[in-house]
Amino acid sequence: MLFVSDVHGAMKPLRRLVESDEQVIILGDLANLTDYRSGEGAVADVLGLGFARASAEARATGDYAGMRALWIGRVGEKVEEVRAEIGRAIDRQYDEVAVALSGGAGLVIHGNVDRPRRLKESLPDGFRYVHGEAVEIDGLRFGFVGGGVETPLKVEGEVSDEEMSSLLDGLGSVDVLCTHVPPAVRSMRRDVITGKDERGSGPIRDYLVEHQPRFHLFGDVHQPQATTWRVGATRCFNAGYFRATGRFLRLESEMVHVGRIR
Repeated sequence: MLFVSDVHGAMKPLRRLVESDEQVIILGDLANLTDYRSGEGAVADVLGLGFARASAEARATGDYAGMRALWIGRVGEKVEEVRAEIGRAIDRQYDEVAVALSGGAGLVIHGNVDRPRRLKESLPDGFRYVHGEAVEIDGLRFGFVGGGVETPLKVEGEVSDEEMSSLLDGLGSVDVLCTHVPPAVRSMRRDVITGKDERGSGPIRDYLVEHQPRFHLFGDVHQPQATTWRVGATRCFNAGYFRATGRFLRLESEMVHVGRIR
């Protein structure tokens, strides 16, 4: 099984991974709202690259008020019109997801920038949306919970702490926990490039402490201080920023190996 996260529109390398004929597990963020390195994405398609870069910089530093001011200044009273245009740009991205995944097999959860309903609709035969589900694979019990932590932006892909706790409780004990966001452990949620501590999930951390699955696989933080860590007996792995690095994880029996595809 191959695990990737934070695809963010990197459809050509994703297609090559699918063509490997291994089962592919996608841990969220297939859509590309804004690439924080280049500014490319749905926002740039609609509002221009310069605006997308400025907005992304404010978001990366946690300056939500500044980000909101930028949007008000640029969009004015056309909020709904612009939102609809960005939605159509993301719809086109999900059309590309359907093509990239066609003929393959695997499981998918959403990330914080995804639109869960639209993502689910885009999945071709062979791929299944498993948010909130436990699945038996090769004798191991996998638990899947997608979504990002809540922010002032309140976008579709976010999940409240209360909902996250409820979803995790519904899984029961699993051998492998698969989420989009990391647990609230500083080394795994700190982005060393932006210098920003992402929030991480307290409910996920609490679940690991209580249930001690063998592995926890996740994404979300693009340049983490630590890509591997332990929480008690659980070995935690950040699957990586696939768009930038082509990084994936291969789970084989009791081992997790790192690979890359270009």
